[in-house]
Amino acid sequence: MVRDLNHRRELAAVWRSSLSTLLTLLLAAALALSLATPAGAARTAAAKAHRRLPYPAGATRPSRTVTRLAHARKASSSGGAAAPGSSSTTTTSTTTTTKSASKSKPKKPKKPVLHGNALRAVLAFDAMQKYYYIPGSDLYAGEPFSYLWPFSQALAATVTVAYIPNSGASLAGVSLAKELQARLAGLNSYLDTNNSGAPEGLYTSTLAAFDGTAAPPVGPGGTKYYDDNDWVAIELVRMYQLTHAAALLGSAEGIMAFEMAGWEERPGLACEGGIPFSNADTNGERNATTTAPAAELGTLLYKLTSNVAYLQFAEKAYEWVRSCLQRPVNLYADHIGNRGVVEPRLWSYNQGSMIGAGTLLYQATGNSAYLYQARQSAKAALEYFTPEKLGSESPFFVSVYFRNLLYLDSVTHDPPGPAIAQAYVNYASEHLRGAHDIFVAGSPASAQLLYQAAIVQIYALLATPASTYF
Repeated sequence: MVRDLNHRRELAAVWRSSLSTLLTLLLAAALALSLATPAGAARTAAAKAHRRLPYPAGATRPSRTVTRLAHARKASSSGGAAAPGSSSTTTTSTTTTTKSASKSKPKKPKKPVLHGNALRAVLAFDAMQKYYYIPGSDLYAGEPFSYLWPFSQALAATVTVAYIPNSGASLAGVSLAKELQARLAGLNSYLDTNNSGAPEGLYTSTLAAFDGTAAPPVGPGGTKYYDDNDWVAIELVRMYQLTHAAALLGSAEGIMAFEMAGWEERPGLACEGGIPFSNADTNGERNATTTAPAAELGTLLYKLTSNVAYLQFAEKAYEWVRSCLQRPVNLYADHIGNRGVVEPRLWSYNQGSMIGAGTLLYQATGNSAYLYQARQSAKAALEYFTPEKLGSESPFFVSVYFRNLLYLDSVTHDPPGPAIAQAYVNYASEHLRGAHDIFVAGSPASAQLLYQAAIVQIYALLATPASTYF
């Protein structure tokens, strides 16, 4: 117990140190960007204006749906703005250029041309930035800013697109390096490092983590969702693998400390263990969507740091989901209540996270039992989640499912490979893509940042090697 407490304290110290470094880097990057562009002052003024916008005092995260955005509805209508990279007016090129002039000007190198899924990913990403991103704020539109949940998926979309070869040359906006910097700056708006005051909820800790809504002074802050922090940390690990910036790895380790501190062990608790959905005092559930991704995160961090505590926690989290939430058909229920009542609803992303956790644990340990279990769950999931069932879910759930399913396939080379994911986005492109590459989903159909970011990810996953997924 003492050793565990000391380990958490060490993680907290690393977290605070890494945060300090990361904040310094972010401020320096923001300053350099503002000095390098004439519009820097205008963006700063815009940022201040957005931060003065009123935020609902009682803002809470919706259960499974994000508020529909008015400007996205406009973008999906026939009267929307011009598509990224297009123009409403026609220009003519001059024909009076002389041969001598053409010889004196060196030819510009041709930009790499993207095709297929890579092109679709970039077009959907550009549309996401045009219709949901608030220039100068580093944040996305919501009330007035998006919840951390959809922001985490916009972050994932940015990172996944960054792994597409030559994708940066095809973006309509700034470079991918600046896009990644902007996501980190926006993420900082959700960070709560002052947890030493009054408890926010039953599962509060003094460790820094990201609030479900923008933290003060940008927004009201408040409840922290463990699954949101999982999604963020996994992307920080992927960014670290892309950039090798040590602060990113330290930040991911800080979130891991928050997840580990949330582990539920107390007398009288049914199926003791697991990670709660949130730290709200009204929370009464421990979930697959919090615990399985934490197992993935712990395994990833073990592979990068060789810290055996991460692997031990990952194995414990994985086994808890199998013990407490597994159904007879090798699939996993959503959550369990404090009194032992299991919510039996099956969501694709819970299956995906357990498939991915099993695969990663197999790679980290060499224990073939993990791979066998992942393959059994994948087989059951492929039988249960028909195209109709996947079509009824949020594209976010489906994107997590596909990422993990494709990652398993890269190890085992089992069918169907990418075929099912390709069929999904082909259908979405034909039936769910509105004006200017804005995608809709749900019933009634609506355009949301969460949906758009998920579609970007699926296209980008199909255009990149599975080795970049985690």
